Amino acid sequence: MLEPAILGLGLAALLGLGTGAPMCLSQQFKMQGDYILGGLFPLGLAEEADLHLRTQPSSIVCTRFTSIGLFLVMAMKMAVEEINNSSTLLPGLQLGYDLFDTCSEPVVTMKPSLMFLAKEGGSSIAAYCDYRQYQPRVLAVIGPHSSELALTTGKFFSFFLMPQVSYGASMDRLSSREMFPSFFRTVPSDHVQLTAMVTLLHRFGWNWVAALGSDDDYGREGLSTFSSLAHSRGICIAYERLMPLPRTSGQHLNKVYDVLQQVKQTQVQVVVLFASARTAQAFFQHSIRCGLTPKVWVGSEAWLTSDLVMTLPGISQVGTVLGFLQQGALLPEFSRYVETRLALATEPTFCASLGANKSLEEGVVGARCPQCDQITLRNLSAGLMQNLSAGQLHHQIFATYAAVYSVAQALHNTLKCSTSSCPTQEPVKPWQLLENMYNMSFHARGLALQFDSSGNVHMAYELKMWVWQSATPRLHTVGTFNGSLQLQSAQMHWHTPGNQVPVSRCSQQCGEGQVRRVKGFHSCCFDCTDCRAGSYRRSPDDVSCTPCEQNQWSPERSTLCFPRRHRFLAWGEPAVLLLLLLLGLVLGLVLAALVLFIRQRESPLVWASGGPLACFGLACLGLMGLSVLLFPGQPGPVRCLAQQPLAHLALTGCLSTLFLQAAEIFVESELPPSWATWLQSHLQGPGAWVLVLLATLLEAALCAWSLVAFPPEVVTDWQVLPTEALEHCRLHSWVGLGLVHITNAALAFLCFLGTFLVQSRPGRYNRARGLTFAMLAYFVTWISFVPLLTNVQVAYQPAVHMGALLLCALGILAAVHLPKCHLLLWRPELNTPEFFLGRALGGATDGGGAGAQGSGE
Repeated sequence: MLEPAILGLGLAALLGLGTGAPMCLSQQFKMQGDYILGGLFPLGLAEEADLHLRTQPSSIVCTRFTSIGLFLVMAMKMAVEEINNSSTLLPGLQLGYDLFDTCSEPVVTMKPSLMFLAKEGGSSIAAYCDYRQYQPRVLAVIGPHSSELALTTGKFFSFFLMPQVSYGASMDRLSSREMFPSFFRTVPSDHVQLTAMVTLLHRFGWNWVAALGSDDDYGREGLSTFSSLAHSRGICIAYERLMPLPRTSGQHLNKVYDVLQQVKQTQVQVVVLFASARTAQAFFQHSIRCGLTPKVWVGSEAWLTSDLVMTLPGISQVGTVLGFLQQGALLPEFSRYVETRLALATEPTFCASLGANKSLEEGVVGARCPQCDQITLRNLSAGLMQNLSAGQLHHQIFATYAAVYSVAQALHNTLKCSTSSCPTQEPVKPWQLLENMYNMSFHARGLALQFDSSGNVHMAYELKMWVWQSATPRLHTVGTFNGSLQLQSAQMHWHTPGNQVPVSRCSQQCGEGQVRRVKGFHSCCFDCTDCRAGSYRRSPDDVSCTPCEQNQWSPERSTLCFPRRHRFLAWGEPAVLLLLLLLGLVLGLVLAALVLFIRQRESPLVWASGGPLACFGLACLGLMGLSVLLFPGQPGPVRCLAQQPLAHLALTGCLSTLFLQAAEIFVESELPPSWATWLQSHLQGPGAWVLVLLATLLEAALCAWSLVAFPPEVVTDWQVLPTEALEHCRLHSWVGLGLVHITNAALAFLCFLGTFLVQSRPGRYNRARGLTFAMLAYFVTWISFVPLLTNVQVAYQPAVHMGALLLCALGILAAVHLPKCHLLLWRPELNTPEFFLGRALGGATDGGGAGAQGSGE
C-alpha cells in the first residue's frame, strides 16, 4: 500500500538530522508555470471560540495543524511534477500551482478563492459586461475537501465558469449543473455512498437503526437522502436527529446528552453517523464519557479516517465502526516522495533558495500556512506514522492526484496537443477549458476515469472496518461495493461476544408462513400472524398473506402454493369398493333368480308372479344395478347425461311389472267378480306389456325434459376440497332430479295402496305382503336419499346415488323375489296351482273368476 515500514525508517533517519529545526513548508506551496492551478487544502483548524464569538470581519488565525492536509498538498505537488516531466501529456508546457489553507472554514476559504478569481497580475476582481476575455490568476482550482466549503466556493467559480475539481466534496447537491456548472469531483456523490450504506444494513438485516447527522448542509442532505433510501428498502429509523456543531456552551452539551439519551431509549444496536469530522469527534467524546453501550457505527467518509476521531482516548469502547471509502489506483512511491519533501524542508540551503520575500498573494490574503512553518519534524512524525500506515489516506490522496490529471488532460485537449508538442496560441481561458471537461475521459495511474454529465466519476467503494491492534484503530477492507455488495465475512471482527453479528431489529423475524401485523408508526415493529390454508407468505417482508391461485393450495403457515390434484370418485376408494361388492351381490341374486325363474317358467309360482313379465322385471333390476357403474371414475359429458336416465328407466321397468301384480291382487280381492274377470283380462297378456311400455315411455319423456331443461354438466370445484380440485357432475336443480322420480314414485305409491289394505285368504300365498315391503323399502331408500345427498360432501355424492340405487334393488329383491326363490328351491311341495293360483291347472277358481289369485296363506 504505502510502505509504512520504509517511511518509518526514513523518518527515523531524518530525526537524526535535526528534529528541532523548523520547516519551510509554506514556501513550497507556490510554483510558477505556463498555467497556474489553484489549490485549497485543510492544513489547519481554527479555535472554536474564535468563530462563534467573531464580531468583526478580521482575519482568522488557524492555530492548529492537521497533517492530512499536508499529505493532500504533497499529492498535488507530486502529480504536477509528474505531468511536467511527462513527454506525452502537455509536452513542452509547465504547470504551476498556488496552494492555500482553508482552515476548514468557509470564512477562511473565501479569501484565497477571491484571489484566484482576481485578474492576472493583480489582486482585484474587475467588473465587466463580458468576461470572455477575462484572464484570472489561475486556470482551474483543485479542492476544497469538504462539501460545505465547495457549496460556498462553487458559486463564485461557476460565475466565472472556472473549472473546480474537488477531491472530497461529495454532497449530491453539487451535481446540479444549474447551480454549479463548473464543478467536478474525483469522488462519487453521497448518493452512491448512502446507497452502499443502506445495502449494508439490508444485507445484515439491520432494520431498526438510529440516524444522526451534523447540523450543516452536509449532514442535513445526507440524512435526508439516507431516510428516503432506507424507507425504500424497508429499514426503519427509530431516531433521527441533527447534532449541533461543536461548542463549549452548556446548551450545546445538553443537546448532545439529549441525543445520547434518545439513542439509549430506542435500544438500537446500529447507528448511522453522517457528520463532519469535528462533529463526530465531539459526539464520541460525550458518548464515551456517558458510557454509551457499544454499538455498530456506520460512518460517512468525512470522519471515518479522521485522526480527530481515531485518536480519541477510549475510542475503542464505542463498538464496531464500518464505512465506505472509494477505491483508486495505488501510489506506492508516495511515501518516498513525502519523505523526500519533508527532508528538503529541513535543509537550510534549500529553504534559502526559495526566498523569504512575501508574494503578492500573501500580502493580500495572508500567510499560506503559518502553522506549517512552526512545526518540527518530530511533531509531524507521529501523525505521519498514524495516518499513512495501512493506507488509511489512500483514497483521498489518489482523489487529489486524479483531480490534477483531469485538469491536465482537459488542457491537453483544449490546446489540441499531440504526444510530442503543444501548438503555440493565446492563453487558454477557464471557460474554454471547461468546455472540454464535460463527459471527458482521462487516466490516472492506469485507471480509466470519466466525468459524467453531472461532473461525477464512477468509482467502486471498499467497505472498511476499524480493527484495534493498538490504541489507534486500523482500517481493514472487509468488502466492496460496485452496484452490489460483496462481503468478506471471515475478515470481520465484531464487538459482540463470540464475534456474533449484532442484531438490530424492533421485532424478531417472523417464522415461516407468518406475516407482519404492523403496530405503531414503524413498519419494522410488528406482531406475527399465521397465514391460513389457501394463502402463503411470498417474502419475509410481507404484511399480508397472498391467496393461492385457483388451481393451487397451501397448508397453514406456508411459504409457497402447491398444484391441486384433480379428484373424483375413483374406482379404488374404499366406499366404491364396498358398493361394488354390494353390486356384485345384487347382480348375483338377480342372475340366480332370473335363471331359476326361466327354468321354472311353467311352474305355478312363476305364472303367479307374471311369467315373462317377472323375468323382464328381474332383468330391469339387473340393468338398474349395472347403471351404478356410470358414477365412479372421471366424469365426462356423456357419462353425466346418462347416469340418471339409465338408472331410473330400468327402475321404471321393474316397478311397472310390480304394479301389474299389485293391480291384479287389488282387483281380485276388492272388486266384484264380474269386474275382476274383465280387468284381469286386460292386466295380463299384451295389455300388460302395453302398460309397461307406456310407463317406460312416460319416464323417458320426463328424463328428456329434465336433460333439456336442467342439463347436468361436468364442473371442477376448487373450493369444496382444501387440497384437491373436485371434478363431478353438477345437477342444475332439484327440480330436474324430481322429474326423473315422478313416474317411479307414482308407480310405487299405487302399488303400495293396492296391496297394503288387501285381506289375505287362508291357504294361499300372500303376494301382497312382499309387494308392500318392497314399496316400503323403495320409499325409505329415496326419502333418506334427499337429506343424505344434501349433507354429504360433494366428493361422495356419486357414492350416495350408487348406494340408493343398490339398496332399492336389494330391497325389492329381498321382499319380492328371494322368498319365491326360497319356495322354488326348498319348498317345492308348495309350488302348486292351488297355493299360488287358487285353482287346479285347467280347473275352476275358488269362488272367483278365471285366474283369480287370493292373498291368504
